[in-house]
Amino acid sequence: MSRQSAAGVSSSGRGGGESRRHPADDAGQNDQAPAEDRRILEEHTALVRNFERELTAQREEVSHAVPVLEEGVLDQNDHMPRVSRMQIELMVASLAADFTWVATLQYTNSVGQPHMKWLGIDEGQHSLSHEPNSNADAQEKLTKINAWYAGKVAHLARRLAETPEPGGDGSLLDHTTILWTNELGEGNSHSHEHIPWVLVGGGLGFRTGRALEFPGVPHNRLLVTLARAMGHESLARFGNPDYCGDAPLEGLA
Repeated sequence: MSRQSAAGVSSSGRGGGESRRHPADDAGQNDQAPAEDRRILEEHTALVRNFERELTAQREEVSHAVPVLEEGVLDQNDHMPRVSRMQIELMVASLAADFTWVATLQYTNSVGQPHMKWLGIDEGQHSLSHEPNSNADAQEKLTKINAWYAGKVAHLARRLAETPEPGGDGSLLDHTTILWTNELGEGNSHSHEHIPWVLVGGGLGFRTGRALEFPGVPHNRLLVTLARAMGHESLARFGNPDYCGDAPLEGLA
């Protein structure tokens, strides 16, 4: 995407017919220059030509799909579902094109207040999350909201499963691990207990399709486990060492 954008940038910031000379265009005029200057100019010309050939080859070798982004999408509350789809498409395309190996998808900030009117919910999510557990109406709406987020994670997993692994076997999902979590276990008490962590995909070799409980275990140990699975095999702590204990966790592989 960056290369395509750059290809359309004018070399001049002004209008009109101004053009720039190519460094190699002056090669024939260098005969009068001293020998050392000619050598430097010839080396520079060769570098420019090689760089041009590399750029041309890169443009010709691009074989990944280019995501089609919707027009007229704004950074507004009611456009959140459309923005979500676009962000997921960008993530999948970036992974498929090998532009990145790591990507993050975050919905609002930690005190975000989206009003999910497309779910029939007028109240803000943050306000609902501070309602007591005895408020059945708020709990029902929060369940709908979290189900919507789960659907987005499922959509991401589905898109990865539909996309072949570039230059390898299987799908992107076979070689990718999705980590879905929340910073709190419960919004109204800001508890750090019972924080849900969901792992999807086969990229890091974890055994999925099951539910595990680690009562009272700080999530720092899980972060150490993830880091080691990504190649940092000697990492002993992640964050505050007081919460890393006997990291990493056992029983995930």
